Amino acid sequence: MRIIVNGQQAFGKACLEAMLKRGDDVVAVFCAPDKEGRPVDPIKEFALAKGLPVYQPASYKDPETLAQMRALKPDLCVMAYVIIFVPEEAREIPTHGSICFHPSLLPLHRGPSSINWPIIGGATKTGLTIFYPDDGLDEGDILLQKQVDIGPDDTLGTVYFQKIFQLGVDAVLEAADLIRDGKAPRIKQDDSKATYESWCRKADAEIDWSKPSADVYNLIRGTNPQPGAWTTLGGKTLQIFDSEKVEAAGRPGEIVSISDEGITVAAGGGGILVKRVRLDGDAKVAATEFVAATGTKAGTRLGE
Repeated sequence: MRIIVNGQQAFGKACLEAMLKRGDDVVAVFCAPDKEGRPVDPIKEFALAKGLPVYQPASYKDPETLAQMRALKPDLCVMAYVIIFVPEEAREIPTHGSICFHPSLLPLHRGPSSINWPIIGGATKTGLTIFYPDDGLDEGDILLQKQVDIGPDDTLGTVYFQKIFQLGVDAVLEAADLIRDGKAPRIKQDDSKATYESWCRKADAEIDWSKPSADVYNLIRGTNPQPGAWTTLGGKTLQIFDSEKVEAAGRPGEIVSISDEGITVAAGGGGILVKRVRLDGDAKVAATEFVAATGTKAGTRLGE
């Protein structure tokens, strides 16, 4: 099949790399436009190094872009992490249409932060979906799905990079093979079970220390490394990253003890052992280094 890869960043590059490694006929790469002052997208850099044509349209409704796609005579478009809307006219140019990767078990967690939210909500399972995109947000028919466990101490980072990333690359290849062989199913999503969440932003990541310690821990895990759970200390923003749920007693937000492992903060019904932090946008440091640099002592209360 003649394949267009439309993607960006590390995941898009990994999918492109895997396709080329096994000999797929990738005829072009589409990715987001360059941003001034930002590094070149890894997928663009890799594609150019391999001598592939690279297109960076600002809109897939543009007649010139549509003409470029048609001229490539593609059989399939693989969308591997795409943030620019691709309308039906563009998606249906390839003989077999387009397929898209999404890191959740659709119809659950439609939307852009689909790994953060299940962790924040205390879910024990998530996964990924390869689907046929339509004009809705993550609403197209499902081709295949893969499930992964969310361990009690998993973070956004570990779920994505250690569980979903490579599995997602393999699933993209599997889906392309099913289409090539004429064996790809189209399974309607059950809209009655659909959930949607928008971006997980800073406002969503503020810690309420009066909430149960399990909820606080889930928030920290689900926003580590991005956007980073946070609280306040002396009017400054203190982001909390690596942590552990522990037994503790004290007023919510109170630093009840300091040890070589970090600082223990009381929350509802328990506590959080904070191991790594960032104060007011500075570098991330071990909590012990933060204590030494700031003179923070037990009895200090966070979030006031």
